[in-house]
Formats: sequence, C-alpha cells, structure tokens
Amino acid sequence: MVIAPSRSGYAPANGLNLYYEVYGSGDPLVLLHGGLGSIEMVAPVLPGLAKRRQVIAFDLQGHGRTADVDRPLRFQGMADDLSTAIDHLGLGLVDVMGYSLGAGVALQLALRHAAQVRRLALISFPFRKWGWYPEVNVGMSRLGPTTAAALAGSHLHRVYEDIAPRPENWASLHDKLHDLLMQDYDWSDQITAISTPTLLVAGDADSMSPLHMAEFFQLLGGGQRDAGWDGSGMSSARLAILPGATHYNIISQPMLAEVVEAFFAL
Repeated sequence: MVIAPSRSGYAPANGLNLYYEVYGSGDPLVLLHGGLGSIEMVAPVLPGLAKRRQVIAFDLQGHGRTADVDRPLRFQGMADDLSTAIDHLGLGLVDVMGYSLGAGVALQLALRHAAQVRRLALISFPFRKWGWYPEVNVGMSRLGPTTAAALAGSHLHRVYEDIAPRPENWASLHDKLHDLLMQDYDWSDQITAISTPTLLVAGDADSMSPLHMAEFFQLLGGGQRDAGWDGSGMSSARLAILPGATHYNIISQPMLAEVVEAFFAL
C-alpha cells in the first residue's frame, strides 16, 4: 500500500535544507531511512505507522532530496541537523524511529538532545562498530567508486537519480559513507546513561548477531532480572528479534510496524 504525504518541504538546519514529508495525524513520530536510501526506503512501514500518528519522515544529509554540503557525514552532525529541524517545525517532544544509518542518527539524537525524544526505536544497528559481522565491516570498507559503479542501475540508484537535486553526486555519496563507516565507535558508556525508553529491533539473520543486540539491551537496563508476576521488575527498554528477517528486508516485514507502534503506544 502506497500513501501520499499530506505536505512536504525543507527545514533549514545548520547550513543545509533538510527535506521532509508528513503523513497522517496525531502525536509526532520522526522516521529515518538507511544509508544510500531516502524516505522511499521506509515506505513499507509508513501506512502502519501513520494510522494513528503524524509521521514526519526526513531525507538525511546528501540523501534523497536533501542536497549535500561541504562537510563530512557524521552521526552526531546529522543528529544535530535533525534536532534543529524538529525545533523549526515546532514538533515539540517526538518519538523517533531510525533504520540502520538512520538508527545511528536517532541514537545520537537521544544522546545529544534527550529533551526532544519521548521514546526511541532503533532498527538494525549495533552500538559499536565491531558489532557488525566481520564480513559486513569488510563490505563497508569497500564503499566508494567501485560500489557506486556496481550499483548503477539498481533500484537504489534509480530512486537517487529520480529525486536527488544533484544526481551526479552518487559516487560522492559512496565516498562519504565510506568515510563515516570507517570511523571507529563504541557508545557503551553513553548508552548506560540513556533514560529514554528504547526499543531495539533486529532480524534473526541481521548484519549483527542477536547476542550483540542482547548486550545492547542490557546496557539499556533490560534483561537484568525476572520482571515478576506483576511486571514491576521490567525496565523501560524492549528487545524484539524478528524471525526470518535480514538487515535488507526487515524494513518491509509486516510485523515491524506493529511492534514499533505497540511500543510507542505505551
């Protein structure tokens, strides 16, 4: 099912114009796509989320309809952009859902601008670089002109060509993502201080192991003890491992929107 936005536009944010689309009505939910993608990447979950929510979906720096600027891609910088856009649009306190690259941005938003985030859903993203399987890190290390050429004509590339303000920047986007993904990170210490209720979702055949996601869950305070008959021992964190889901198809799994919406409805 494809739905159309009720409105769209650009929000000025730290030297770039962040493109957004609005779907549905109700409490605000910010939605973020994965690397090399755009709002179109998260289209499969939009109908389910927009049934009871006002979903504000963004194209991140250099992605989709948001033109790139002369600065590197960094999770922290993209989170600051998002924070500025949330203020510009007058959204107030928001729920945030990010997928893959967008989950890294969403996590940094909660770390750097916690007062803006009511609840947080992170889909398919590790809290440290080496949480990705070794072969996935090897694949990310090869991003650049070769992958840009190899993906020419793919669905991702066709969408980029159709909507990007400068389609010729396809190879540059691969270079910038390579630079970002080669940065080492381990946010363990910061995560233990998060008080924002957080949902972690991954596939049982994802690009990181269920064990890594269980460790992430524990850093958030989950999985520490029996919750008790009345659930009083339960933390504010939640963990969902979706069966038969990979990093590449989890965003189109029908159960994903149901799990996320149930969490945000709490």
